[in-house]
Order: sequence, then C-alpha cells, then structure tokens
Amino acid sequence: MAQHIFKQVWTAISHLNPNDVRALADQGVLIGLYARSEESYEEMEEYFIPSHLSRERRLEAFNHLFRSTEKNAPPRFDIEIFEEGLPRPQSAFLFRRHHPQRMIGEILNARESFVLPLARLFPPFYQPAMDRIIHTVAKENALFSLATALPDVIPSVVSLPWAVGEFASDTAVLTVNQVRMAFLLGAASDRMIGYGEQRGEIGSILAGAFGWRAVARELVGKIPFGGGLIPKAAIAYAGTYVAGRVLERMYREGYSMSRQERKDAYEGAFETGKRVAKQLLEAVTPKKAEAK
Repeated sequence: MAQHIFKQVWTAISHLNPNDVRALADQGVLIGLYARSEESYEEMEEYFIPSHLSRERRLEAFNHLFRSTEKNAPPRFDIEIFEEGLPRPQSAFLFRRHHPQRMIGEILNARESFVLPLARLFPPFYQPAMDRIIHTVAKENALFSLATALPDVIPSVVSLPWAVGEFASDTAVLTVNQVRMAFLLGAASDRMIGYGEQRGEIGSILAGAFGWRAVARELVGKIPFGGGLIPKAAIAYAGTYVAGRVLERMYREGYSMSRQERKDAYEGAFETGKRVAKQLLEAVTPKKAEAK
C-alpha cells in the first residue's frame, strides 16, 4: 500500500515545475518612491534596503527601487509609494513613517503577483510573505481535505493552483502542494530551488506525509461522519503549517525545529486549523445546498 501511495506522490510531483516558481521570483518589479526632501528619500530607502545588507544585495535591490526624481527612473512603476502629506493617485501606497509595516501588508494584498520578488529583494516584505505562503498553502490543503469528503463540493477544488488527476489520492495532492510550498519559500528566501537543489526539504516532506496521514485516519475514525470533517481538515492544515515553519526556520536560521518545537507548533496549528476548517465548511456548504 505504501509503495502504491509513493508512486502516486511521485506521479503528481512530476506535474509540478519549479521553473514556473523561478520565473515568478525573478520577474522584474519596479518601485517608485515619491518624497519632498533628500532626508525623506534616504529614510525610505533605508527602510526598504537596510545598510546592513551586503553590497551585492543592496546593488541588486537598487536596480528595482527608484526615486521619482532620478534621471534614469523608468517611465512607469509597478508600485508607487508616497511620503505622507503628498497628493497621490488612488493606486499608490502611503509610506507611514511611524507604521510602515501596514503599507507592506497593503502592497502584498494588492500586488500578489510580485510577492516572491518583493520578499527576495526587500527585507521588510520577507517575513510577511513567508507567513502568507505558509497560511495560504495550509488553507488550500484544508479545503482539499474537506472537498474530498464532500463530493458535491469537488468542483470548487479546480480553483486551487494545481491539477488533480485521477491518480491523486488525498496524500498525493496534499504532499504535492507542500512541495510547491517548499519551492515558494525557497524562492522567497533567495535560495536555489528545484528537485535536486531541495532534495533534503522534499525528502522531509515526503517522510512526514505518511505520519500525519496515519494520525488523520485514527482521529477521524473515532468520530461519526460529519463530525470528522473538521478534525480531518485541521490535521491537513496543521501538518502543512508545521512543514512550512520548519522550512522557514531552515532558510532563515540555517537549522530545523526541535521535536518539542514541532510538537508545540503542531498543537497550535491544529487549533487554528479547526477554526479555518469551520470557516471553509460554512463557506462551501451553502453552495452545496443551493445546487440541489
């Protein structure tokens, strides 16, 4: 049985192309700064490209960040950021001197296609982007786990960013999405990504897939049908979330989580997963009822 599932996992993974993720991370994003003084420009530049970065990283980042007054500034920007007090177009973002982090979330929400290059190039975007990737993929896996238990909801799964073929079991699809998460987190961390380059991370994900699958079976099997939907989806969320946090720690600090840290993270993520699963179930159930 395990050999059959491994075959499904590898078949599914073969449909996942890290080159697509590389292309997203390497795309050129152009940011234009608008300020009233030299001092203000310097403050904004220091926020986005701190002086403690290496010379190479600063030079690369400055190829994507421009003062609006520069002679070599591009004719248009993907993201425009204005100092407080300056009139700005509706599509532009406000640099709040005392609360710049609020602007980071607004940009990531409005410019989703640039999440990876922003995280890779500019430190203020890094942690929010990592958090967003981990939560998003964990939520996707929770939704898929719910959808497979509610056949009438299956059509909603096609909106997820991977194809579900007839070969795919729950474990295969959830694992493939975790591998995709590894590519995304690696790219956001400016690491080399791919099956060979990330063989250690991918191996860890594959090994962990069967552990939380067994936990899911044991837990859901003890709960009557319907009552088991939330725990099943919560386990999918928690397993994916912890895998993401382990990868984040490795990319950020260079070492993994301890067994106790993983246990604590899993318990917290399971509680969050239950809340997420309830919200997802409430969102899809009305659609199911309306379709009848």
